[in-house]
Amino acid sequence: MHDIERAEAEQLKQQEDIRTALKQTGSRSEGDPPVAARSDRVWFSGYVFAMIGLGALRYLASLSVFGFSGETIVMLQRAASVGMLLVLILALARISEVYLIGQIDNAVSRYNLKRIQRLIVILVLSFIVVSVLFVNWYAAVVSLGLISLIVGFALQQPFTSFVGWIYLMIKAPYRVGDRIKVGDATGDVIEVSYFDTTLWEFGGRYLSTDHPTGRIIKLPNSEVFNSAIYNYTWPLFPYVWNEIKFNIAYESDLEFVATSMQQVAEEEVGESMMDRVRVYRELLAQTPVDALEVREHPAVLFRISENTWLEAIVRYLVHPKEAGRVKTRLIKKLLAKLTAAPERVLFPKSNAR
Repeated sequence: MHDIERAEAEQLKQQEDIRTALKQTGSRSEGDPPVAARSDRVWFSGYVFAMIGLGALRYLASLSVFGFSGETIVMLQRAASVGMLLVLILALARISEVYLIGQIDNAVSRYNLKRIQRLIVILVLSFIVVSVLFVNWYAAVVSLGLISLIVGFALQQPFTSFVGWIYLMIKAPYRVGDRIKVGDATGDVIEVSYFDTTLWEFGGRYLSTDHPTGRIIKLPNSEVFNSAIYNYTWPLFPYVWNEIKFNIAYESDLEFVATSMQQVAEEEVGESMMDRVRVYRELLAQTPVDALEVREHPAVLFRISENTWLEAIVRYLVHPKEAGRVKTRLIKKLLAKLTAAPERVLFPKSNAR
């Protein structure tokens, strides 16, 4: 009963951790209804007032109440019309972000769609502004071409990173919330912007476990073309195999050790592991990989150590973000089980005289 309560508490904590991470990326956690935040409502009000102000300016300009010349009045009307169009596009984008994209349950999909929509909006707004500023399109295209050629050499790395972002959106080697390793950097993805990826680092050079270090890592998206990407929590199978090993003497009762270690591991992860391995086998069945050695239950094996002892190893399946907690609980229970029979399990200290 206590194990079940502890598992439920850990699951709630994990969900809270996910909500916290999603807040860092501006995303809504799953299960929350799409509701306009206070900042969104302020933006909506601002759009309305801006539309009213620009409309009033256009109307007053048409009445020639300011005494401006005809050319100036035309420019004011044109500027007001363009301003109204820009505000309308921004307002529609905000509405889409809150009430359309916000209805998607999957936080990662919401995050990616928001990024893509914002990019499209920026391109559309830029096109409108360029259309207004450059009436002579030929001269504009030539000027922009020369500028792009010059800037292209200076901004080659950012451009490659932007292409890397497009690759991440299409191929999705990792997504927000995944635990990954890219080069020497390991961490949980909390943001994928147009030019870089932000990780919450775990492990690192100062920790021997997978605990967060408190630091963040910024990676240019161009790294996806230069480094191998290790995804520990890819959507189809977000689990990894883990091991715990003890050094024991050759005189130990190996059958008792194997049975005891497997029993403890079964009680801790056995039922959930069976379901996960079935999924893993289904995935492997679609590939040329031989799945005969993939077991549904924790496995115990022995290996000759480099010193004068045997290594008793228990292998099991676990979610990467729970690996540290599960290993700690297992070590405590395994030690309690094995040390309860000192005549059958001989640890290094057992033979020390």
